[in-house]
Amino acid sequence: MNVKIEESWKQRLNEEFEKPYFVNLTQFVRAEYASGTCYPPGNLIFNAFNLCPFEKVKVVIIGQDPYHGPGQAHGLCFSVNDGIAFPPSLQNIFKEIKSDLGVEVPVSGNLTRWAEQGVLLLNATLTVRAHQAGSHQRKGWEAFTDVVIRTLSEQRDHLVFILWGAYAQKKGAVIDRRRHLVLSSAHPSPLSAYQGFFGNKHFSTTNEYLVQQGELPIEW
Repeated sequence: MNVKIEESWKQRLNEEFEKPYFVNLTQFVRAEYASGTCYPPGNLIFNAFNLCPFEKVKVVIIGQDPYHGPGQAHGLCFSVNDGIAFPPSLQNIFKEIKSDLGVEVPVSGNLTRWAEQGVLLLNATLTVRAHQAGSHQRKGWEAFTDVVIRTLSEQRDHLVFILWGAYAQKKGAVIDRRRHLVLSSAHPSPLSAYQGFFGNKHFSTTNEYLVQQGELPIEW
């Protein structure tokens, strides 16, 4: 199956694209996009990969589902397009960055600038039906993104995996903690941010680790 995805990822995931579950997933997603509004736009489903080639990945942040409101999702977890109001979790992420690093809250919630520095902003499920959170879960995306995480864990060294909330932490079970730094805390959602997300200092800790490995820190 010819999946339009950045070449370095295509080379490593090509076998996955031929498996029955992925063929079924593709048929489901095509039917969903043909019959109603879905997010992100079809050409941005693999945006996280296209902006962050395999060998350039330094940090992986794991989200769950794309935003399901108009104009929000563009293929990067927690990120929204320019000019779109910040969802609550993203507001709290920026609050923690300001507390941790002293960086002022940006004008835009578009995190493309992170992706281009080597932050893979990976949702577990890459598509969603408009206004129906979780509507494309358990259709095959989770199996695919598990393979992505496992491949990074096995074929790269000294990455930082950031796992916010129980869902991401369960998803991170395949990561080799002897080879990589894994940072876990509560989710930035308003429901849980005060239970350990605020004050986790994940952004400064990530940069300290990257510098120790001879990498440039991320400009959060």
